[in-house]
Amino acid sequence: MPSLVEVVRRFRGLRIVCIGDAMLDVYRYGSAARLCTEGPVPVVAESNRQQSPGGAANTAANLSALGAEARLVGIVGDDNAGAELRRSLRAFGVSDQWLVEEAGVSTLCKERLIADGQFVARVDTGSTSHCSPRGIDRLVANLRAALTGCDAVIISDYNYGGVPDAALEALRDWRAASDAPLVIDSKNLRRFAGVRATVVTPNVYEARTLVADRFDGTVDVTTLGRTLIDRLGCRNAAITIGADGVQIIGGDGSTAHIPAHPIASPADIGAGDSFAAALTLALASGGELANAARIGIDAAGIAVARPGTAVVEQQELLQRVSLRGLADGALATTGEAERLAEKLLADRLAGKTIVFTNGVFDILHAGHVAFLREARTLGDVLVVGVNSDASLALRPELRRPINAERDRRSLIAALDLVDHAILFDDPTPAGMITLLRPHVHVKGGDYAAETLPEAEAVHEVGGRVVILPLASETTAGAMVDRLVSIAANGTLGAIHD
Repeated sequence: MPSLVEVVRRFRGLRIVCIGDAMLDVYRYGSAARLCTEGPVPVVAESNRQQSPGGAANTAANLSALGAEARLVGIVGDDNAGAELRRSLRAFGVSDQWLVEEAGVSTLCKERLIADGQFVARVDTGSTSHCSPRGIDRLVANLRAALTGCDAVIISDYNYGGVPDAALEALRDWRAASDAPLVIDSKNLRRFAGVRATVVTPNVYEARTLVADRFDGTVDVTTLGRTLIDRLGCRNAAITIGADGVQIIGGDGSTAHIPAHPIASPADIGAGDSFAAALTLALASGGELANAARIGIDAAGIAVARPGTAVVEQQELLQRVSLRGLADGALATTGEAERLAEKLLADRLAGKTIVFTNGVFDILHAGHVAFLREARTLGDVLVVGVNSDASLALRPELRRPINAERDRRSLIAALDLVDHAILFDDPTPAGMITLLRPHVHVKGGDYAAETLPEAEAVHEVGGRVVILPLASETTAGAMVDRLVSIAANGTLGAIHD
């Protein structure tokens, strides 16, 4: 059985058909300092506007970001929202060639107004439910063409009409000839009875709504899943239960609960799309369902930690799934570095970005502080590795340390912008990077990322290297030279007299 990391690495180049309700998500940000005189509502002064693919389009964007070729089949209008959606899709590497532009419909758009970080209102516009027979014929023709040679299919149905009955017939025909994974993420699963899905992915509310005629609200999730399988003729059900993760119910009677890791202040817009995209790719890569669900949960965990409609990259998912062994098995060590690694694991699973940098910090100066301040902006937790006296003994050309390791570390740890300071004994921080697994490794000066001795370790843990220009020409070496010069000229003693 392939490991989770191996499964995610196989995503690249897979051809995945996504059919459903393609939307444009618009976010309008501003601030509100007063109420409107016409009514008790805030007056929002808009400062920024962002847009991104939503609905099935967001699922396709996630497929592309995870390394796959996404074939998005859907309906858009001949309008500004449709044109903006196409541009947004292309920016994420998703071709718009499979979309049908229909003059008689308007592109689905969800516009959110956010004032001072708080949602004020959401305005939904657009409708694709009245597509003409000719438009539906074009949609089905595009779907049949996209299905040729595909590795999996995902239906992202928000019940707005993006998956007409004629498309279901095309999917049944494809299903009769292919055993590739078919994942259905739908707000109206009743319509998909007999399509023979590999797995359906409703949330608990959707599952209970579908079987409400048989059970009350206290029925357990496993029973819900088995009922879904019976009614829909699907092979498996993966019922999402929010912060509690996913319950897997197999047609063979098997069950498994896949827990989720807690996320501080989750924003769940589009997290279901990220889950479905990663789950589908994992199944297409040969992963068994429970592991595919684990990978999907990890993708959703990354998405919910971000504002707006999030897209998850393959590299960050690789880093996330590589942590599962650590989280499940724990770090059975008691050293300081290992204890820090456990703390960072909890931070990472909560969606925080870990930034690492290192240095001697022999004589702390303004240039150091400016550099660390800039590094801190690249994430949520800043970890600073400080060369120990033993590591510096291996580098006699530095003529250091002047200050002992305990003092150098204490000064760094005392800075408010530093979350953790830790000593390391090796000539390079590669070993510490391998253990701590930062998302970002920051270096200052004129280094080239590819020539850093620790660059390979950064890439192995799924991180990236960022080179920051030094904000000050002051260096510790220059300060040491100045002190030596002052001492040699006899002026240092005069200062103390």
